[in-house]
Amino acid sequence: MPHRLPPLNALRVFEVAARAASFTDAGRELSLTHGAISRQIQLLEQALGQPLFQKEGQRMVATPHAKAFAREISAAFDHIADAATRYGKRVTSPVIRINAPATFAMRWLIPRLAHFRSDHPEVEVRVSTAFSNEPFLRGSFDLVIRRSPGDAMHFESQPLFQEWSTVIASPQLLAQGGLRHPADLAGATMLSTESRPGDWEQWLAIAGVGALRSAQLLRFDHFFVTLQAIIDGMGVGIGTFPTLDGERAAGRIATPFAHLRAPGDTYYVLLPRDSDKPRHLRLFQAWLQALPAAAG
Repeated sequence: MPHRLPPLNALRVFEVAARAASFTDAGRELSLTHGAISRQIQLLEQALGQPLFQKEGQRMVATPHAKAFAREISAAFDHIADAATRYGKRVTSPVIRINAPATFAMRWLIPRLAHFRSDHPEVEVRVSTAFSNEPFLRGSFDLVIRRSPGDAMHFESQPLFQEWSTVIASPQLLAQGGLRHPADLAGATMLSTESRPGDWEQWLAIAGVGALRSAQLLRFDHFFVTLQAIIDGMGVGIGTFPTLDGERAAGRIATPFAHLRAPGDTYYVLLPRDSDKPRHLRLFQAWLQALPAAAG
């Protein structure tokens, strides 16, 4: 089915006009007259069936609806520009675009990228992050990392490592005492994460205190927020390893019951089957998958 697109040149003019918040400034950026900008906007409004700008004083200002539309158009243009860079003939250096869960990227992947850059300084690595509740294929990438992704039939899939989880807390909080046995958690403040439901229940069951309930429970939306609260001493939480090995090695967190471990999901390295697999991407894939073995 052919794409039903509005006039592309009018879209380009509209995106600049909405971003510049001025027909005059948009004309200056695009080397067009005020009248030419106005005609392209009218053409787009006719195609969409509704106005996109309204007059405020001497200026034409984008409507709230148009501003939202412009943000999406801008993201689409960024995507096109990125594709042109990747597939054009004038690429000056290899680029690898990685998409990974936010906590994994911040706490495990990014701290290790300097080693890859040291060995392959000619390769540019770009990392974008995703939250647990975002669509699996949101954005564009060459390589994606996900926990237990389920149906990945359109991807080459290789396991990276399996997580395990246990209680974590700040060393300063543990130094105050009172956490010698799992049952002592009843007097602690438990911190949990909306995007990781059931993590406390699973660990408590393995620790043999499945019926335990804390006197106080604080809940956060994403784990990296929970982790910061734990580091700041607000309470105890459930942390995943080896993702948080660096935090523990740096002394920012401690594991009072490290011998009690709940098995977790497996992280997978996924490459789209229908995309190019240049040498620098395969090099990165091999380097990435060698990291857990080297750490072990």
